[in-house]
Amino acid sequence: MRCFTALVALLFASIATAIPFDATKIRVNKSERRLDVYAGERIMASYEIRLGSPEGSKRREGDRRTPEGNYLLDYKNSNSAYHKSIHISYPSETDRAAARKMGVRPGGDIMIHGQPNDLEMQARLKAYPLADWTDGCIALSNKDMDALWSLVKVPIPIHITP
Repeated sequence: MRCFTALVALLFASIATAIPFDATKIRVNKSERRLDVYAGERIMASYEIRLGSPEGSKRREGDRRTPEGNYLLDYKNSNSAYHKSIHISYPSETDRAAARKMGVRPGGDIMIHGQPNDLEMQARLKAYPLADWTDGCIALSNKDMDALWSLVKVPIPIHITP
């Protein structure tokens, strides 16, 4: 009987670890070009990313920089010009205030997205592959974007570090 009880406990433990957990947060490390998806403190998935200009945080519209700080992924767009996209809540009120102080617009429309749907742009990226090619967004392969899409329910916090 003890053996049976231990076997049942082991079976339930293996089933429990096989059930995927909901993602609870996203962390992006710009210098490592990596996006990690967490369930609690456990990394569920990790993806290679491409950015805009990786040096420094976004300050103003048109600087091509990827923002740094704490934001929310607040909505999904399945009709994106870049396969699929998930919106990042940049600019925050702090970002807006800093831009106002500099007398510039903060920019916006920052996303995590897949590869471009536009065939001409796809051809340019294949002919001249760049480590970083977005205008401040975070880009994944379409396969990775599909995987991320299935793991993430919005809203979810995202922390972007240098």
